[in-house]
Amino acid sequence: MQFSSVVGQLMAKQGLINMYRSGHFPHALLLSGNEGTGGLPFALALAQYIFCEAPTETDSCGQCPNCQKVGKLEHADLHLSFPTIPPKSGTKAMSRHYITDFREFVSQTPYGTTYDWLQFINAENKQGNLTAEECREIIDTLNLKSYEGGKKVQIIWRPEYLGKEGNILLKLIEEPPADTILILVAEAQEDILPTILSRTQDVRLVPLSAQEIAAALIVRGLADERNATQVGHLANGSFAEALRLLQHTQNDLFPDVRNWFNALFTNNGIAIAKFADEWSKAGREQQKNFLHYVISLLEHAIRSRYIPQQTPALPQEEAQFAQKLAVMKISFDVLGQMTETISKTIYYIERNAHSKTQLHSLSVKLVYIIQGRKIPV
Repeated sequence: MQFSSVVGQLMAKQGLINMYRSGHFPHALLLSGNEGTGGLPFALALAQYIFCEAPTETDSCGQCPNCQKVGKLEHADLHLSFPTIPPKSGTKAMSRHYITDFREFVSQTPYGTTYDWLQFINAENKQGNLTAEECREIIDTLNLKSYEGGKKVQIIWRPEYLGKEGNILLKLIEEPPADTILILVAEAQEDILPTILSRTQDVRLVPLSAQEIAAALIVRGLADERNATQVGHLANGSFAEALRLLQHTQNDLFPDVRNWFNALFTNNGIAIAKFADEWSKAGREQQKNFLHYVISLLEHAIRSRYIPQQTPALPQEEAQFAQKLAVMKISFDVLGQMTETISKTIYYIERNAHSKTQLHSLSVKLVYIIQGRKIPV
């Protein structure tokens, strides 16, 4: 995997490339960022850069034999550890039992989550682990000579799963064998042993911008510009969440938002009932995505009102819609109440409340809020 395939993270990419090219690269690196910010693909792209025979100032070549082998996760000096379960009763959870599965998983879903991975290997409700036996095998493997005569790279995906067993690795992390680089990829630093944190150099991966997510979806041919932009604003900085949203947001949401708001502001009971009826037939994930998108538009309206020189980063129709809301005689408190009321409805839908009732009730409450009337209990 090349850095060009990793969404966003431009500062981290160039910073680490510059460190590596200058010869001042840490022997133990901790890539930490929220789920979906690209920790695993970033680590794999970094490993490919380290092994590349003809790296440029911005990326690996992607063509040399080493790049080809790393791209398939088949380089003899690239070692991978990740949460697993025992393959059968009486055996230990070890990454080597699942390496073929892991290659397939990364090939199919490089931004897949740990949950996705454990479901991929049919873990069901079993807890994934990085065991003491795994730690000892890491030490034994890295103390061997390089198979191809160059550097050795060990990637540990989700060191949070090490628990106290991680103390077994402390000496290795502090003083690894020559030409050995350890890359730990984490999402929750608070769950990592402090003794490991203190022995690694932390590089933070930031949440992705809506624009970065949208551009990546378009380049990959996964969505058109309008859908990509909508999903980008709903994904909360996570490309993994964007991919999940795409499974439930095939259609343009904006026409239904516009029609619904027209019904709300004109107190059109027939149109409101039609909205509740039609959207109650959609899946719960679609309903949640729709309401999250409405919240996003309201937030853009609030920003447009108080930062008028800032144009919403939305397609033209949505941007105009948000700006119209911003100039209407609706107070900040009213917009805030609308957002809070929609959020509560999402909460109830998540807990399997009757969706038609919730959507109709939400519409009535929003009419009361818009009109400045007290919502009846």
